[in-house]
Amino acid sequence: QTELVESGGGSVQVGGSLRLSCSVSGVTYNGYYMAWFRQAPGEEREGVAVIDDSGDTWYTDSVTGRFTISQDSSESTLYLQMNSLKPEDTALYFCARTGVSFAHVPMDRSQYPNWGQGTQVTVSS
Repeated sequence: QTELVESGGGSVQVGGSLRLSCSVSGVTYNGYYMAWFRQAPGEEREGVAVIDDSGDTWYTDSVTGRFTISQDSSESTLYLQMNSLKPEDTALYFCARTGVSFAHVPMDRSQYPNWGQGTQVTVSS
């Protein structure tokens, strides 16, 4: 059973930085997308950044140039480095992983059956 556990959220001021981590365990298959999604109060959950097993990455426009998704060499930890944070980045951030089979639409949350519990990021001015 795949388990994802996020950490690293917190409160920062505008312009600050945070690094989120997601510990991955219980994976028994190759080929995947790993992603960070976020959900602000009253909003839908949106894709933020995605990385695949080849190291290719995708970002939503609002974070391009500010956020970087990566993973360690063992592929057991996913990271999201967030720089130049803005108040609109405030949200609950989730990591997610695709299952054994999936469509190649990186930002489509319906492709992700495995989710963490979320970590809160709050950016204040």
